[in-house]
This record gives sequence, C-alpha cells and structure tokens, in this order.
Amino acid sequence: MYRLYLKQVVDVILSLSGLLLLLPLIIILAILLSIQNRGSAFFLQSRPGKNEKIFKVIKFKTMNDRRDSAGNRLPDAQRLTPIGSFIRNPS
Repeated sequence: MYRLYLKQVVDVILSLSGLLLLLPLIIILAILLSIQNRGSAFFLQSRPGKNEKIFKVIKFKTMNDRRDSAGNRLPDAQRLTPIGSFIRNPS
C-alpha cells in the first residue's frame, strides 16, 4: 500500500524540503560563480539515461572560459575558479 499511494507523496515532500533548506546556499553560490565567471553560473550537460535516452543536467559552472592567444582553452587547473575549487572539494 505504501508503494502504491504514499511513496511519491513522501518523495515529493522530502525533495521540496531539501530544496528549500539548500536554496539560500544555491543562490549565494550562483551569485559568486556568476561574478567570477563574468556571466552564467550554470551550464547544461547532456547525459545518457535509462535505455540510452539523452537528458540534460544543470550544473554549476566551476571553470571559466579563458583561452590562450591561439584561441585554445587553457588547462583545467588554470581555468578553475576559487569558488569552483571549493565546490569540487570542500574538505
């Protein structure tokens, strides 16, 4: 009975509660990342899902788009922002 009727309701309530608790942190990180990246704080990434169906994931943009004089992107270590470094490894 739980699986048929209550599981989805409990899942939605717990998910929304978690989102509301983390929303201030998400907003602060988005503002800081948008300042450091001089633009967007998020980007979309395509991923394969069930049965290889492609879906898009919204992720924090932890690296900037800096390029060298030839137009090639700099190595990851040089493009990682300080906030991005914290997000990737907070310990």
